Amino acid sequence: MRERNEFILADLIALRAEQKPELDVLTFEHYSLDEGATADEVRTYAQLFTNANRLAAWLLARGMRPGDRFVITLRNHPEFVEAMVAASMTGTVFVPVDPRTRADKLAFMANNSGSRGIVCANYNLAEVRLAESRCPGIEWLLTLDEGGDPAQCAGGRIVPDPIREVLAVDVPTVNMAAVTPASPLHVIYTSGTTGDPKGIVGTTQRFGGTGFMGLVFGYQPDERPYTGLSFTHSNALTTALCPALHSGYRAVFSRKFTKSKLWDICRRYGCTTFSILGGMATAIYSEAQRADDADNPVRLVISGGMPAGLWEAFEKRFGVQLLEIYGASDGGGLAFKPPGVGPIGSFGKPMQGYEMKILDDAGNECPPGVPGEICCRPAAGSTASVDVEYLGNPEASKQKIRAGWNRSGDVGHSDAEGWLYFDYRKGGGIRHNGDFINTGFVEKIIAESALVDDVFVYGVPALSGAPGEKDVVAALVARDPAAFDPAALFAHCRAGLEPNFVPSYLQVVDEIPKTASEKPQERFLLERFSPDTEGVYAARCS
Repeated sequence: MRERNEFILADLIALRAEQKPELDVLTFEHYSLDEGATADEVRTYAQLFTNANRLAAWLLARGMRPGDRFVITLRNHPEFVEAMVAASMTGTVFVPVDPRTRADKLAFMANNSGSRGIVCANYNLAEVRLAESRCPGIEWLLTLDEGGDPAQCAGGRIVPDPIREVLAVDVPTVNMAAVTPASPLHVIYTSGTTGDPKGIVGTTQRFGGTGFMGLVFGYQPDERPYTGLSFTHSNALTTALCPALHSGYRAVFSRKFTKSKLWDICRRYGCTTFSILGGMATAIYSEAQRADDADNPVRLVISGGMPAGLWEAFEKRFGVQLLEIYGASDGGGLAFKPPGVGPIGSFGKPMQGYEMKILDDAGNECPPGVPGEICCRPAAGSTASVDVEYLGNPEASKQKIRAGWNRSGDVGHSDAEGWLYFDYRKGGGIRHNGDFINTGFVEKIIAESALVDDVFVYGVPALSGAPGEKDVVAALVARDPAAFDPAALFAHCRAGLEPNFVPSYLQVVDEIPKTASEKPQERFLLERFSPDTEGVYAARCS
């Protein structure tokens, strides 16, 4: 029997189940503002181990062997975590996929990863069925009885097995697979905005190391992290799940992020920290102000992409401190700016053990204030190739690393003191009448209007036809669609923004499409946009 290693997920849960069996380490909340509290799902370390062991036994009975892969496409359920631990126990590899993913994309990822099975729920079984028909390598389905139409279980090539039945059967403890820190544990796919999604292979060592991020973030022994971000995205793992499993922080999870419930959940469960990404900050800030906004137990908000113009106002209104972070799923380390340290708007400096610099296309470091690509490598200066492996795509892995630097594809700059700033994704900047537009500042001003419930600013090719120029579009959700007044909102923008920053168009939508990490999906808004489409208002006509 091999010596246990806390970097190996299965070993970690086995050890904690012996040390703190009854600690309620994970709580999956079911709190409804309209209906009151319903039954939460709580997992102790002992329950996590028992349920993961039952799933592991089921996987082995289906012929799954070390290195085999399977898809998990679920919202934030305890069974998601238990399936992850089961993968570690059996040496198999889980492939997390956003449960909102459509059949075509799901089929691509299942086929590309060579997955042999899918863990899903009734609420996305219809799409899974469509994907399954295009995936000859899929041999089994394991389903959660939540949402959707149970009748969808009928038909299809494969008869699904209900997870509840698997978890109801006592089984002997499985023999743990001969996993090493270098063994693959999961494959996370990129968003695929510039082509087919690429599968990023995550090792057991890297996943295990994520458990120590609570120490990096300064979590206190009584920390209670919260997230509504999906387990299919690395942020939820980095800021909440993995630190909780490692250090027993008693984390709280929602099925998905809901801005209107955020503060009530934190108050109800005594949550002390949560994480937000990109447009989430603007969405939260756009909620109608309440007298008790700052009356909450949260002391720290971990932010990835807090708009500089919103930073101080967000901290003051909600009585919190911000810790800004920058990182990527495909390697390159992490940078962060602790609360109260460094300039507002910076994402900080690289964590210990890494270098991060702004380089031009030739690999030369850019002077302070000059934009270039954000690049990272181990501090020793050795090759960064160990930080990224795209599944079955050695060419993409090779292109990601140039001269030992992990090239992020993000444009940023530094200042004279070495603080780093994110500017925009390559190809994603908005230049309007010669100015680069600070979209975060525009979003802050619009979010402060009582007419708006959510907003995302993006660019469309300029009507003028000027090369490289874009017109500014503010996609928004109206707080009261029947009373929405575009002329009043344009007037509000002119009062608070420089002329070049005032949106060229307002695009009113029912909701802003977002990824599992709550990142607005610009391409869907672009598909719907046209100057003469209903719900689109031009500034010149206001």
